[in-house]
Amino acid sequence: MQEKREEDLQQALNKVFEVGIDEVGRGAIFGPVFSAVIVLTEKNKNILKQFGVTDSKKLTPKKRKLLLPKILLLSTDYGIGQSSTREIDKLGIRVATELSMIRALKKLKEMPAELLIDGPLLLRPWEGIQKNIVSGDSKFISIASASIIAKVSRDNLMERLEQKYSGYLIFKNKGYGTREHFSLIKKNGITKLHRKSFLKKIKSY
Repeated sequence: MQEKREEDLQQALNKVFEVGIDEVGRGAIFGPVFSAVIVLTEKNKNILKQFGVTDSKKLTPKKRKLLLPKILLLSTDYGIGQSSTREIDKLGIRVATELSMIRALKKLKEMPAELLIDGPLLLRPWEGIQKNIVSGDSKFISIASASIIAKVSRDNLMERLEQKYSGYLIFKNKGYGTREHFSLIKKNGITKLHRKSFLKKIKSY
């Protein structure tokens, strides 16, 4: 009973909102990095948990796409931001990722009082309260939901870019550096959407 009262008090202190943010595509060698932020009520977090929302990496592409409309419908607010290949090469991946997160946050109707961030790295440009949670996408529904939004959004872009940049199997590897992808870069050269700063070790570059 005491634990329940403490949990209720904690919910009241949090204004019953949880705001999570996550990025996708940080380790890819092609295309932008995406970030998504989502605002969820306690009630809707529990509903999404029952729907099967968890770390996007543990879900199939089909399951992620099925969950996305449910997540967006049950969100109080959400935002998506990205940083381009050019920004990644110019600024470095950490700064570019932070930039994509700030762009996502700026799309919210109201700035959150507290932000839950997946991973150990602080969002340095953010002046509000933030908590870093390692493996946060498997611990907090808001972060898991943000990771699904970012992942589906980026994957959809990769599938569209396949038409323009055929010959690299982007629809299959989603811009990540698979052995097959590296082999195709050596065969066909690099495109303007390949991250040059990530490809310096490839002999043909």
